[in-house]
Amino acid sequence: MSKQAAPRRVGDKEALAVNTTIRGSAQKLNLVAGLIRGRRAEDAMNILAFSKKGMADEARKVLASAIANAENNHNLDVDALVVAEASVGKSITMKRFHARGRGKSTRILKPFSRLRIVVREVEEA
Repeated sequence: MSKQAAPRRVGDKEALAVNTTIRGSAQKLNLVAGLIRGRRAEDAMNILAFSKKGMADEARKVLASAIANAENNHNLDVDALVVAEASVGKSITMKRFHARGRGKSTRILKPFSRLRIVVREVEEA
């Protein structure tokens, strides 16, 4: 009488990692995600480790989590992993106010982003 398990959101040879609260705009994070789409997981880790972009560190953590999920939870071969999908979206936006002259104030928007990385095991030809 227990609840049924949720179906997998990705394929049999795929693993998923998501971070929903990355501090920064989705536009900046998408520039970093574009660097790793379609690349081998090992190459993508190197690109993110040596990138000068600030968002690369957060993206590297999510990619490392996806690789660990593939290895530990789905028994996939780490050397044959490819970044199949790296999608970026908006999350919450914190609203803050900044005091200005003559008793006025201005709104400051502090956006958060979400990153979803799917790694897939491919057969080497």
